[in-house]
This record gives sequence, C-alpha cells and structure tokens, in this order.
Amino acid sequence: MELAGARVLVAGATGALGGDLARALAGAGARVALSGRDDGRLQALAAELGGAPARAADAVDVEAVRVAVGHAAAALGGLDAVVVAWGVVAFGPAAEADDAVTEELFAVNTLAPMSLVRAALPHLADGGAVVLLSAIVADAPTLGMAEYSASKAALSAWAAVLRRELRGRSIAVLDVRPPHVDTGLVDRALAGTPPRLPAGHDRGEVVGAVLDGLREGAREVVLDPREKRLVRR
Repeated sequence: MELAGARVLVAGATGALGGDLARALAGAGARVALSGRDDGRLQALAAELGGAPARAADAVDVEAVRVAVGHAAAALGGLDAVVVAWGVVAFGPAAEADDAVTEELFAVNTLAPMSLVRAALPHLADGGAVVLLSAIVADAPTLGMAEYSASKAALSAWAAVLRRELRGRSIAVLDVRPPHVDTGLVDRALAGTPPRLPAGHDRGEVVGAVLDGLREGAREVVLDPREKRLVRR
C-alpha cells in the first residue's frame, strides 16, 4: 500500500502507541482520522495533525465505535486502512483471576477490535489493510498474565481467519505481535502486580515496522528471538 494519500482510521489514538502511529502515518502523507476514549487528548492530537477528523469512543461501546467509524469514513471519503491500537492488561495467577476483570480484558483486547473491523469493512477499499495489535504473548503465554495472553491469542487467531476470508478483496490483515513496549499500560493495569518484565522494546521500532508492514502488505510483525529485532513476514 502506498501510504501517501491513504485514508487511515487509527483507533486508540489517545494511547502512547496509537498516538505515535497516527503521527507517523500523517508524516508519511496519509490522511488520518482518529478515535480514542479521552476526548481532550484526542482533540489535542487532531489539532497537532492539522485538524484531523476525530470522534471520541470507548472501545467497549459498540454503537459509539460504529459512529466513530462512520464519521471517519464520511470525513475521508472512505477508508484504505484501519489501525486498532486498543489494549488493557491485568496480572496475577490464573486460578485467582477475577471474572469481571477477565471479561474486561476480552472486551477491550478481543471483542472491541472485532466490532470495529466489522463496522469498517463496508467502507474499506479493496486492496486496503487492517492492522491489529496483539502481542508476543499470543505466541508465548506468560506466567502471571494468563488472561491477557489468552485475549491477545484470541485476537491473533481471529486475524488469521479474517486474512483468509478477505483474500478475494485483496485486503491485507497485519497482526502485530511486539514484545513488551513501554507505553505506560503496565502502570494502568486493571488488577495485580506485574511479573518481572524485560526492558520495554523501542516504540519507534514498532511504529516503523507497522508502517513498513503496511507498505509491503505483510501478514505479521514479530520478534526475531536471535537478533532481538522486529521482522515482517
């Protein structure tokens, strides 16, 4: 995909990684629309990006998400890509997990991205792209993070099926599975104390890998365990 002129909705744009992705896409010449929960931060980012279309929506409010998608598509004249950068985390032993916390993890990390993509598909041009941020734990579940790992693995599995189903429209589905990235998410955990985590991976490398993946029509962005860098495939 050529990013210059591409019409891209970034959901979760008020988060650290989502905001970085929106800025990078705009810097590459994309026409960006924004959505996020914090309206103040959202409008500030929209102004920073020269008045980008923006509509606040909580990830778990299905109707608000649909409205935000429709607003973006109307403002941009359709969509060429959607980037979903929502996420929450919780920690603790699987046997002690709180059911309400587990439900919220799956609502935000799994079900909400599914809902947004379903809402976006009628507006998405053939040859476009869907970008979903899962995590390395989808492949390597981590002790003390069973529910979070499961929510991301479910999203990754869904992405794999969606990719096959959208082949007829030549829509790429990019599943981004980075290692721990310092976004402040750990400090806002829904529950529990984090296990010992490695130093946060460079956010800029993640953003660069996503943009390169979009350009190339890649399927995945994953960590090469030997070289300790992100690779596309």
